[in-house]
Amino acid sequence: MTAGKLFHKVAFLKREMVNPDYPYDFGNVVGVWVKQFTCRAEFVHLRGSETVMAGRLQGRHTQIIRVRRSSNTETIGRDWAVRDTATDTAFNIRDITPSNDRAFLDVLAESGVAI
Repeated sequence: MTAGKLFHKVAFLKREMVNPDYPYDFGNVVGVWVKQFTCRAEFVHLRGSETVMAGRLQGRHTQIIRVRRSSNTETIGRDWAVRDTATDTAFNIRDITPSNDRAFLDVLAESGVAI
């Protein structure tokens, strides 16, 4: 794997709870997605397995988003989301796995679902 394959630019988002009634406090809180950082990524499209094919029939697309390992990417959690900045496509993060050489993180993500 080389850095030349990191063609796409993605933003990692974290949900934060805010008070929409500020400066008043009526007890309401709303979750909003807040951008934590952006980085370059490679998209690896999964195909062939029965689960992936069944998801496509339901309008979901599962793929791996590969990013370079850094202090920012080490903070990514499974409750975060990823957004492709070029197409504005949002992905839910399902799993995070370090690559074999530990230089990259493989983020299993799914689009076509509510984030």
